[in-house]
Amino acid sequence: MRQKIAGAVIGLSCALAGIFAAAPQAADSRAWNAKAAAAAMDARQTWWAAWPNAQRDRGTFCVSCHTALPYALARPALRTSLGERQPSAAESALVENVLKRVRQWNEVAPFYPDQTRGIPKTSESRGAESVMNAAVLATRDGQQGTLSADTRTAFANMWALQMKTGELSGAWAWLNFHLEPWEADASPYFGAAIAAVAIANAPGGYASSAEAQDGVKALRAHLVKQLDRQHTFNKLMGLWASAKLTAALTAEQHRAIADEAFGKQQADGGWSMSTLGPWKRSDGSEQDTASDGYATGVATLALQHAGLGSDPRVKKGLQWLVQHQETSGRWVATSLNKRREPESDAGKFMSDAATAYAVLSLTAAEH
Repeated sequence: MRQKIAGAVIGLSCALAGIFAAAPQAADSRAWNAKAAAAAMDARQTWWAAWPNAQRDRGTFCVSCHTALPYALARPALRTSLGERQPSAAESALVENVLKRVRQWNEVAPFYPDQTRGIPKTSESRGAESVMNAAVLATRDGQQGTLSADTRTAFANMWALQMKTGELSGAWAWLNFHLEPWEADASPYFGAAIAAVAIANAPGGYASSAEAQDGVKALRAHLVKQLDRQHTFNKLMGLWASAKLTAALTAEQHRAIADEAFGKQQADGGWSMSTLGPWKRSDGSEQDTASDGYATGVATLALQHAGLGSDPRVKKGLQWLVQHQETSGRWVATSLNKRREPESDAGKFMSDAATAYAVLSLTAAEH
């Protein structure tokens, strides 16, 4: 009799184990390694600041869309979970670099001058940098709770360069090296979304202040008017921006973007950058179609901010992020422009962005 009961118990246990193993597990944001992510991000930003190719006028370095900017947006989000009281050394160095360029705005050379890189690189450089400088400093100030005089100056520089006419009205000239997804034909919309995030991150009600009112109105109009011609990646950036800067897009547009994004979610719960735009590699190689950290980070971040954090599909995406952090602390994504050696300098840029947006998404899930 005891043998029969024992056999039944074992059989039931095995059956239950099979059921639980087959059922999808809820994303547990605590299961990822925030400390390792911070270390990986700090190391990459430190490397970028010293990289010879990143050096610019007067001892400054370029604020890149792939490494420095996402780092500045994401690294402060780890402060609470890591029990940090002060910014990391890499954060402080980045802020000091931006402050130097903001304070010397009229004297410091643009990232890419017309004289050495061709027209209209000065305009593109100034427009893009003005937005990124404001984003870096506003995010810093958001942590401190007070809008600084330097950040107001950065915003003033940004508003002065906001376009007043044509398809870019309400947005900014943006660097175009035909490098996807941040420096290409459609990238001004990405830049406009970053500007919206910068404004929303600024403390003290800056978004509704008199000095920002006209610019914000024009920016919102640009985000709405130009949305339909954007690829999915830009639409997701617009969704995030709209959720941060209230009512930048309509409720109908929110729903349409969410539906489009969910339609491109992969079976494993992640997203692949290969499906989020009409990308073509210059070397003719095929895009990597597996789910990656950048696409999944951006998608889950935007969808959470749009109020869909409890949707099972978003939870599955967050679970994918938890399960795909490397032991080094980073998340991986690959170039949309050519097949690159993963451990080369340029081969790590997409993973820099992937790590930052994965951190932004996972920390958002914890609040």
